[in-house]
Amino acid sequence: MRFTVDPSAAETVVARLASGDARSAREKGAELVRHTPVLSSRSLSELCGGRVLLKAENLQRTGSFKIRGALHKLWGLDNPRGVVAGSAGNHAQSLAYAARASNLPCEVFMPREAAIAKIAAVEAFGGIVRLGGESVDDCVAAARERAAEVGATFVHPFDDPEIIVGQATLGLELLEDVEDLAQVVVPIGGGGLIAGVAGVIKAARPEVRVIGVQIEGCAPYPGSLDAHTPTPVVPTATIADGIAIKRPGDITLPLVARWVDDVVVARDDDTAEAMVWLLERAKLVVEGGGAVGVAALVAGQIAPAPRGSTVIVLSGGNVDAGLLAAIAQRHETTVGRRLRLFTRISDRPGGLAALLTCIAEAGGNVVHADHVREAVSLHVRETGVEIALETRGSRHGEAILATLAQAGYAVTRLDQETVPGPAGDGATAAQMRLAISETTDR
Repeated sequence: MRFTVDPSAAETVVARLASGDARSAREKGAELVRHTPVLSSRSLSELCGGRVLLKAENLQRTGSFKIRGALHKLWGLDNPRGVVAGSAGNHAQSLAYAARASNLPCEVFMPREAAIAKIAAVEAFGGIVRLGGESVDDCVAAARERAAEVGATFVHPFDDPEIIVGQATLGLELLEDVEDLAQVVVPIGGGGLIAGVAGVIKAARPEVRVIGVQIEGCAPYPGSLDAHTPTPVVPTATIADGIAIKRPGDITLPLVARWVDDVVVARDDDTAEAMVWLLERAKLVVEGGGAVGVAALVAGQIAPAPRGSTVIVLSGGNVDAGLLAAIAQRHETTVGRRLRLFTRISDRPGGLAALLTCIAEAGGNVVHADHVREAVSLHVRETGVEIALETRGSRHGEAILATLAQAGYAVTRLDQETVPGPAGDGATAAQMRLAISETTDR
């Protein structure tokens, strides 16, 4: 396969991984880089029909795999005056952490919509944050200019041989920890992680399949691999901001083409369900970009290996608490644990109390109730009531609705009008929601 980019840098990475540079990188970073655990998942294995393991890189220092490459890059610099980078957040956090460990000033450019938690973490590690730009690519361009202006070292988030070699240390851990390793599923943003992981795994165990996963809102790799050249896409809003890179790297693309067996694209809705599953079932906080592998597996886009273990890399866990809460609440509504209803009651004393009593006797928990008298058809002696309530699940919700109907209330479900289940879902999210309802299996 011939690419239009200069292949020399990619070939340098191939040679360095073959010569054992990843092992040297791991030895250098042993004191700061955690050897993250590989966790079993009985329910995910049963759901998907194969032995599935989770590589919990969300438990890494700084909350993602990025610390591996950042430390390796900085330790190879010759008397730097400081470092500058562009990042959605994970690379920024890791670079700030590594710079602090090396007593270097650090400045990072992040998108305007970067996660608040990631911005706060960069600042906590001593980094200076510059917000601006609509995408990571815009921030990378701004960081290049700033580095040239102040004489600092620009550190690319993925398209750098030192970064890729550092990320490859994760692959070494998989080779050591999983004796029957048959398949590895890795999120893809720019491609630095999967290039490094695939490189060391294919060198040691060429029969192991390596599958990459992108997010539907920003997935340039399938088209770029077909075109044999980095081909940018126009990104759309996505839950997986950490991997929303609109153009593959000149170095990473040829490496992905060389070593990666397949690339699939996960849906946002499935990814949101995967985040909730990981939180409720595995007790792991994983960001959207880190959860795409679980989403693709449950969706049937990836089949578990028929023999041996399939390992899903959970690449990061840096997600705003507010976003996580919103995703969880959306899930609660989707599975019927939260209902939003509208009905009409008598506009006389005791009318609302009678309705609430009926719901309480059916076991529902009302969390919010509002009178609605405007923009709705009402009898002169009626008032509308909008109610949000918690249930024990969809069957309990249906029982509450039946109780209200028997009591004479005409009820409209507003949650079904505003928050439907994922379109074109098939069995995917339904399977995930069923798995979430089971007991924890860590």
